[in-house]
Amino acid sequence: MASQGAQTTAAATTTHADQRPKSLADFDPPQKPKRNKYAFACAMLASMTSILLGYDIGVMSGAAIYIKKDLKISDVQVEVLVGILNLYSLLGSAAAGRTSDWIGRRYTIVLAGAIFFAGALLMGFATNYAFLMVGRFVAGIGVGYALMIAPVYTAEVSPASSRGFLTSFPEVFINAGILLGYVSNYAFSKLSLHLGWRMMLGIGAIPSVLLAVGVLAMPESPRWLVMQGRLGDARKVLNRTSDSKDEAALRLADIKEAAGIPQECNDDVVQVEKRSHGEGVWRELLLHPTPAVRHCLICAVGIHFFQQSSGIDAVVLYSPRIFEKAGITSDDLKLLATVAVGFVKTLFILVATFLLDRIGRRPLLLSSVAGMILSLATLGFSLTVIDHSHVRIPWAVGLALTTVLSYVAFFSIGMGPITWVYSSEIFPLQLRAQGASMGVAMNRVTSGVLSMSFISLYEAISIGGAFFLFAGIATVAWLFFYTMLPETQGKTLEEMQVLFGNFHWLRDSKRKKRNTKLFGNGDGNSDGSSNVQLGPVSKPIIN
Repeated sequence: MASQGAQTTAAATTTHADQRPKSLADFDPPQKPKRNKYAFACAMLASMTSILLGYDIGVMSGAAIYIKKDLKISDVQVEVLVGILNLYSLLGSAAAGRTSDWIGRRYTIVLAGAIFFAGALLMGFATNYAFLMVGRFVAGIGVGYALMIAPVYTAEVSPASSRGFLTSFPEVFINAGILLGYVSNYAFSKLSLHLGWRMMLGIGAIPSVLLAVGVLAMPESPRWLVMQGRLGDARKVLNRTSDSKDEAALRLADIKEAAGIPQECNDDVVQVEKRSHGEGVWRELLLHPTPAVRHCLICAVGIHFFQQSSGIDAVVLYSPRIFEKAGITSDDLKLLATVAVGFVKTLFILVATFLLDRIGRRPLLLSSVAGMILSLATLGFSLTVIDHSHVRIPWAVGLALTTVLSYVAFFSIGMGPITWVYSSEIFPLQLRAQGASMGVAMNRVTSGVLSMSFISLYEAISIGGAFFLFAGIATVAWLFFYTMLPETQGKTLEEMQVLFGNFHWLRDSKRKKRNTKLFGNGDGNSDGSSNVQLGPVSKPIIN
């Protein structure tokens, strides 16, 4: 063979018998590691808890039509009923950070499923509005737990090479749950008025049981295990969820360093003291944060705020009303149109999962928000034309339906998944659970306020004006993301700390890229920077 001949020639010319001969394969670029199937399965199981929120969002958009008719409630009561779960989930997400540090990530997921199971049953058997609100409260606590813990667990178990892909799974399953909720609306809409909406809500108890049982087959998060001093268990999990043994050893060393455990500590020799149950975390997050932690917190809270304030819940929860304003009056056609929304959201979130680790977070996020701005502005224009016309305008109706679909598509391909990926990966180890829970808390508050006021909002400033407002908020979001969020693609969770705390990172990043283009990589610097300076630089560039 040619490669063997090349090796023989190289061996004959070498002067050292122990020198390994070189072949052409030695100079090939390193191959991209294969996707870790075990980590994939763990991320899949954990993220499926997000179906609970998605199903509730999707099913309530249609069930509210029949609940209003059956219980004879007002529009304000419908707003409260639809949106209050988001505020209730705030309590769950706030408690989940401390709970997950205390009992572990895995059992927190089980707890989320059990709480939502009880809430779904209460809603399904509700006899009046007050009883229904009690069920919403219990289900909201379970949703809050699931929203916080699924992306945290997935980020902590995933290798860096595929963390973006795996950590986007919660958003995938939120969208899958929304689609299931829309399908459930259409399927049970043929039942009697008294039974139909109760079946829509109560059937959500079934997946929560299956998920809680399935999660028990998952391992615990290796980072939580290290925080408890269980280094041997953490090593076993890392060996199975890493792309190689070397990467597993490196990840363990990084986690030990982040947790403040000396590298010489060996689980077989030294009994390591349990590190943390979450004590002192809030002080480090809020009272005396370092510049890096403050930057992380601003980014996490900001991205969650803009995800919801740009109008996604208004479109998903009130899509039947939007389609009615666009000129569709039949209940069946409105529900079919919402199914189309759910299908498009799910399709494009699947596309996004394969782009996160190839394109990167920033390009995908900025492109997504730009598309959302265009879609929202066009939707506002078309609805304004329809609202001010006394006759049906087919092109405006078609434009409204098309832009609703394009909006959810652009949202799902970037803003939707990246919010959960980004906020779950940027915090230091000790602060990750509570830091992520603060982001989720902002997400739920903003979602709750929006979903409980959307009807009143569009009645005050018109349906078109509401979407022009969302377009303006999305524009501010684009500027925030461009200036504040550094790229995290391919970084380990422990390497994130060097990306944050320098609020001039964007300027420094551009300078570094300019130097790389001018001087290449020939000066021996592994990061592509140059020893030749274009001007005075008072400190090293950190990117």
